[in-house]
Amino acid sequence: MKLKSKILAHEKPLIAIEIGDSYNQKSHFVEEKISIQNGKMEQITSTNLISEGVVILDFKMYFSTPQTMQSEIIGESIVMNFICCNNVETTIDQVESEKYTTENTHNILYTDNFNGAFEIPAFEEINYLSIILSRDYYYQLINEDWELHQKFSATIIQKKSSYLTPKYVPFSPVMQWVIHEIKNCTYKGTIKKMYLEAKIKELLILQLDTLVKKPQEKVLVNEEDYLKLLKAKLILEANFTDAPSLPELSRAIMLNEFKLKKGFKSCFETTVKGYITKLRMECAKDLFKNKASNVGEVAYKCGYKDVSHFSAAFKLFYGFTPISFRKLNKITKLSFFYWSFLDILALDLFLI
Repeated sequence: MKLKSKILAHEKPLIAIEIGDSYNQKSHFVEEKISIQNGKMEQITSTNLISEGVVILDFKMYFSTPQTMQSEIIGESIVMNFICCNNVETTIDQVESEKYTTENTHNILYTDNFNGAFEIPAFEEINYLSIILSRDYYYQLINEDWELHQKFSATIIQKKSSYLTPKYVPFSPVMQWVIHEIKNCTYKGTIKKMYLEAKIKELLILQLDTLVKKPQEKVLVNEEDYLKLLKAKLILEANFTDAPSLPELSRAIMLNEFKLKKGFKSCFETTVKGYITKLRMECAKDLFKNKASNVGEVAYKCGYKDVSHFSAAFKLFYGFTPISFRKLNKITKLSFFYWSFLDILALDLFLI
């Protein structure tokens, strides 16, 4: 299997990797780091973990002018894709795909000789993780159990490139943490191989569990009610630090509580409470960019009267306590890439 990626404005390829297609238990992961800095014009970092039958690519990019990246994979592969950025226009030969990427979403792609072009906009922080498996390696992970995904399995057998599902779907909370563990693996040699293989399989299980689930039946909302629900959303956005109660919001939009709760979840894929929490946590993230802000001040500004309640919500949403995060901030100096990664740790427990 051969992998190649190139920014068309650059002379040399960004990535050029060749590995064996067969799974090799004795093949360790080799780490390859790429860093290209051109002032504020462009910033590219890529951490690649390479073994026989599998490659893990962790890309982060930023450009001041629009760029085009061309990527190809020679041979059969199954690509576990985790997108952490918006607005990248994607064109893949012989595959029907969504035109633009959506932040914090994932999917699985089977491809026989992948060829794709990615139009990268200016001033957009690009971040994605791709785990590229040979067909033989994929067989090892699923034990050739095609019952997991019959339609997708048929496309693999027929060598027909396609996604497991038509649309990318949001990360699950556990999935977000496994991605974090893969990116921050510190083991070496044999233990590193065992650890990463276990995490890849765990991540695949979580993806399959998410992607092959039957979609829940959506509540039908008429146009009149939709406009009321949209008004409710705008009210929350303007007043999330002192959000109205459900009965108060219901009266404000003149829609009963049952329709408000069911309709809001159906239209916006989150609960009213979950949306308030999301707005507060995004506000907290922005406030923490200012290192002078302490936890108590941030809690108060985000609408929490009790710091302990804020800390618990922050940890559940991002995976870190505010205090742990501030310590990590000092250690890592938190580049904008880290802020992009932090966004993917938003737990969807509140969506239930």
